[in-house]
Amino acid sequence: MRKTTFLLLFIVPLISFSQLDSSKKYSVNTIAFYNVENLFDTINDPKTFDDDRTPKGKDKWTSIVYEKKSKNIAKVISEIGRDITNTGPTIIGLCEVENKNVLIDLINSDELKKENYGIAHYDSPDERGIDVALLFNRNRFIPISSKAYHLYLTRKNGNIDYTRDHLLVSGYLDNELIYFIVNHWPSRSGGQMRSEPSRILAGKLNKKIIDSIVSVNPLAKIINMGDFNDNPQDKSVRPILNTVFKRSKIKDLQLYNPMEELYKKGYGSYRYRGKWDMIDQFMITKSLVNSGDSMFFLKADVFNKKYLINSDGKYEGYPFRSFAGGKFLDGYSDHFPIYMFLAKELK
Repeated sequence: MRKTTFLLLFIVPLISFSQLDSSKKYSVNTIAFYNVENLFDTINDPKTFDDDRTPKGKDKWTSIVYEKKSKNIAKVISEIGRDITNTGPTIIGLCEVENKNVLIDLINSDELKKENYGIAHYDSPDERGIDVALLFNRNRFIPISSKAYHLYLTRKNGNIDYTRDHLLVSGYLDNELIYFIVNHWPSRSGGQMRSEPSRILAGKLNKKIIDSIVSVNPLAKIINMGDFNDNPQDKSVRPILNTVFKRSKIKDLQLYNPMEELYKKGYGSYRYRGKWDMIDQFMITKSLVNSGDSMFFLKADVFNKKYLINSDGKYEGYPFRSFAGGKFLDGYSDHFPIYMFLAKELK
């Protein structure tokens, strides 16, 4: 397999990467996560509630609309981190994708096909038919295993509440073993407090997956990412996953959450009733924060370029979503993507 190494040339101000030595060269990888807001194809799946997103459905989801939606998402992904690495993200976690076919269309788009992306995906039992997935640049990441973990929930009447899986993918990123976990936790439907117990169960499953990795390799490099539908300090996140928001304070068996510090500064990835939430998050193990000569975390941010922001109307300043009020808006998503950089010294 051909392997390509991209150099970070210090044309950009070093003030953004104060932990780098300007006398050295580094390879830099962009890791991204994006809730793409219902990337559905046009085919009616009789096993799921996708009827609205079909040509004869309420949303009039035609092939023209689908192709525009897919192209818009591809454009966004292609630009994340490009100003630093001169290429698209190496790794992209996704949620709200309907199936593998929409992922194949996405990576074969004009905007992404040159990136040579591979796909890790499983069909989840979610009643709406939406899944999580991982895209990876096959020139830089070599996957060795993947697994979907089911989250078992029950409704008050005792019926099963079908929801999304947790996806674990491990492999070698620039010759270092990395574990990626992609999450899409239960929504806040019915209210944040009322729905919180389901996300607490999701947090416990997430912690179980992380603990299973660390029990075998205490120094494992893990990147936990996703739409958690809760903010960094909420009961389902910080207490269960044992997260901290200051990298200098991280201890063994804790996770560093760089998105919490951004949230405290007023940033967000999702807006509801005028308030910014940071429900899309990264959490990383100590081995990626204090890693010596191996791969290490640089910074994280919200990808909120001007064209991704609604410019007028009732929802001015909100993420420019693709669909509202029974009409396709030719927008992108109701979430902003988030991204982070990993660096490694070239010797």
